[in-house]
Amino acid sequence: MPIPSITRIALPSPAPGTERALRVHRYGHSGARPKAYIQAAIHADEIPGLLVAQHLLRRLETLQAEGRVLGEVVVVPVANPIGLNQQLNGRLLGRFDFEGAGNFNRSFPDLSGPALERLRGRLSPDPAVNVERVRAVLQAVLAEQDVVRETAALKRLLLELAIDADIVLDLHCDSEALLHLYASCWQRDEVVELGAELGAPVILLEEDPGGQPFDGACASPWWQLRAALADEGPIPLACFATTVELRGQADVRDDYAAEDAAALLRFLQRRGVIAGAPEPLPVPACEPSPLNGVDVMTAPAAGVLVYQKQLGEVVAVGEVVAELVDPFGEPPGTARTPIRSMASGLLFARSTERLVRPGQKFCKVAGHTPLSYRRVGQLLED
Repeated sequence: MPIPSITRIALPSPAPGTERALRVHRYGHSGARPKAYIQAAIHADEIPGLLVAQHLLRRLETLQAEGRVLGEVVVVPVANPIGLNQQLNGRLLGRFDFEGAGNFNRSFPDLSGPALERLRGRLSPDPAVNVERVRAVLQAVLAEQDVVRETAALKRLLLELAIDADIVLDLHCDSEALLHLYASCWQRDEVVELGAELGAPVILLEEDPGGQPFDGACASPWWQLRAALADEGPIPLACFATTVELRGQADVRDDYAAEDAAALLRFLQRRGVIAGAPEPLPVPACEPSPLNGVDVMTAPAAGVLVYQKQLGEVVAVGEVVAELVDPFGEPPGTARTPIRSMASGLLFARSTERLVRPGQKFCKVAGHTPLSYRRVGQLLED
């Protein structure tokens, strides 16, 4: 029988008389494979994913009624009710926890170390058996995590819902951006296929981005355990996890959301989660770029930012992408500092803010050559 569609899971109360909860939608059959997990807006001020999730739910309701969900699909359409409540002077600020826990999409539990110790000497020559053993150990390690505060409980709960999934799609957006994807270099084929379905003009691959974001917390145990236990038995990379950046914060449109939801479901269809013969895969819109080849441009001083290049433009090394205007500069009206790209590639994301502080990151250019200042393990912004 199909599993129940909706459950409500309460979070620890942060104050007397206050309680928040996650709403979890499930489709297909519990324990069926492949399992897909999709969540939206762990950064609560990244709204496009909330709308895409609604289009997904509507389509999944139809697919469920038609008996076409062959695996299991779990959708958390609002992944961060804590951040959604963080209003300051009428502005939603949902990237960082007001209670001091930092970025909502960082510092998810790292399960690899404890799992490694429990798996030593327990692997089989059968990769399918090892997948089940690894999943069981990861779930057991996670269940033992002691959490008290609301944000820590939220992170553990989201990971509990996703840690045994074959596919994890984490829906985000940037400030102003083209649609782009982040994924591990170990899962190039999967993310290229997803990028082709979405028409993504940028795909970013990393080996170790650092920060322990949600997608990494789901997928990285598999390649870390595979490397550490290579002599004991085969461990497939049984979880494909990716961050899907749904353009910019203002790109909340039904036409975009409907197209994106349809593309995500076609990807699940190709992966056997949903019944039906998929259409031919579109030609990928890009070749993946290394994440350490992205020039994350930084303001050298405070001032007014004036872009000389627009989203989607190709820039060359040394080209001026923006100028920084000093309102108090001399002679009046002429004090401008050019800011040049260190990469040749596509300008795919930029900040909506035009008054910047010294050291503020404001723009991203996806190049194909690693940059010397980009450090593995420190590739993600705060």
